[in-house]
Amino acid sequence: MDQNSSEKDRGNAIRQIALAFELPLMIVVPPLAGGAAGYFLDRWFHTKPILMIILGILGVVIGIRDVLKAASTEEKKDGE
Repeated sequence: MDQNSSEKDRGNAIRQIALAFELPLMIVVPPLAGGAAGYFLDRWFHTKPILMIILGILGVVIGIRDVLKAASTEEKKDGE
């Protein structure tokens, strides 16, 4: 194994570790942000939990979409 191959393997490992730390945040943060924004909008418009539920669900969808996009991008990089 030459040095270039070793550096490439090390770079791949670091990228995978970074992705492992990033993915949970990509799943948790959008629903929390959407729910919090919905909560404050519900208080402002006096609509109770409707906007919190809608924006929370929208956050879940956005989080899942981002995770799938990141996973497919990582898979394309591994294929090269």
